[in-house]
Amino acid sequence: MDLRHLPARVVARVSELYTRIRRVERREAVAFGRWIENTNNLLHLTVLLVIPLLIAGVTFVSNAVTTLSFLLFPPLASGSYTLFSDPEGQYASPVKFILALTAGALCGLVAYGFSTWVYGPTGTTIVHPSSAALAIFLAGAATWALDIEAPSAFSTALLTLVTGDVNPEEYVASIFFASVVIAIVFTVWREEFYERRAEYLYGTVSGDDHVLVPMRGETANRTAFFAAKLAAAHEAGKVVLLDVLSPDQTTETAEPPASDEGADSKDVVVSSVDESDSAVVESESAGDSTGDPAADAAVERLESCAHDIRTRLGVPVEVVVARGDPLAATVEAAANTNSDLVVTPYEEDRGLLSDYVRGLFGGEYDTVAFRSVSESYRWRRILVLVARPGDAAHGMIDFATRLAGKTGSVSVTTCIGAEVERRPAETKLANLVETAEGNIETRVARTEVTKFIDSNANAYDLVVLGSSGERSAASRFIAPPTFERIREIDCDVAVFDRGN
Repeated sequence: MDLRHLPARVVARVSELYTRIRRVERREAVAFGRWIENTNNLLHLTVLLVIPLLIAGVTFVSNAVTTLSFLLFPPLASGSYTLFSDPEGQYASPVKFILALTAGALCGLVAYGFSTWVYGPTGTTIVHPSSAALAIFLAGAATWALDIEAPSAFSTALLTLVTGDVNPEEYVASIFFASVVIAIVFTVWREEFYERRAEYLYGTVSGDDHVLVPMRGETANRTAFFAAKLAAAHEAGKVVLLDVLSPDQTTETAEPPASDEGADSKDVVVSSVDESDSAVVESESAGDSTGDPAADAAVERLESCAHDIRTRLGVPVEVVVARGDPLAATVEAAANTNSDLVVTPYEEDRGLLSDYVRGLFGGEYDTVAFRSVSESYRWRRILVLVARPGDAAHGMIDFATRLAGKTGSVSVTTCIGAEVERRPAETKLANLVETAEGNIETRVARTEVTKFIDSNANAYDLVVLGSSGERSAASRFIAPPTFERIREIDCDVAVFDRGN
């Protein structure tokens, strides 16, 4: 659209409308991405899209080849649904899928031949009761003996008896070849997409390798090591240590001295946040001094921790000092350093989550609030508490496996209130952990979540749980988040919040 000849007022309105549409599109795309990370939603969407295309393809071939019967479609549709709806289930074997359909059709063919031999030709539209009974009996016996029991085998056994104008032998052959085509499509989909869905769908698994750590409170150093362990799991991992100075600490900023050749260099950025909460870079120094006494003291403290991290973990570390509002400076620093995860010390204010951490939760960046109660820098036994499937659950499991490494163990647990919930809960956990690597166990506990943590926390080095950001405000008011109810456990706690 050529906007040059329109009034400036109209152009501004059109630009504003376009910006709003793009913002809605991005928000909807993010929401859909998180919705599809739920394995059940992914499988339902696959069933809606893939199976109709497969049946359409078979129908196209059937219309082109007059020897194919329309009765080919019902068992193929039901068998395809069985495959794609539960790709890791009992019947999700391409070989068993082919054998079950073909064996059922062969059993129907035997029953048809027996009926013709005993009663004479009756046509292909009239079925004798004994033929139907024999077809089902043979199908049940054959699939049981071959360990290929599948519901679709019984449908092909019966449909072979009523093939219409198509000879039963041709029907059996068409069942075999059509099932081979569907099995090939399923195998490619499962191996190239479903089993690798973490690479394509789960943002926390592929990202979160640049970690920003606000160095606040007494546990800042341990929090920095915790963040470095997360970053070390990725080749591109990097840690950014941030210190935010008070706006009242005004000093005259001098030009940084030129550094000598061969002098030790530091990745130091000094910035400030103005009244509009936007960070302005004042100076970038590669020498030993920034010309700001307050910043120099902060840099010295941060560099001491950075040196320890580089020495012990080999992770690149950058040091950033900012001045201004802590929350605004943190968000701006995350943007300027290309960070995708913020790991901050856990903070409380009069028994509630501090405004600083609460501001990070629900923001645009993934955030972990780490509460340390020990001096250990190793987390080998990790408990991950999952309430519902989704991107937050995958993120917590990914973080736990990074920390545990090859020698540690991760227990992914969910709590239920009634025994009838156990089987769906087990399926939910199985879907969550099957894309993760490492020593992982799943556990379903029939108890209240805080009681379970109180009883089992001593057996673990770290408890990982969500921030309840997906719940409504009314729900959190009635039942406060779990992490706010487990203050007394003698175990490190990491609370994860998925960014917007």
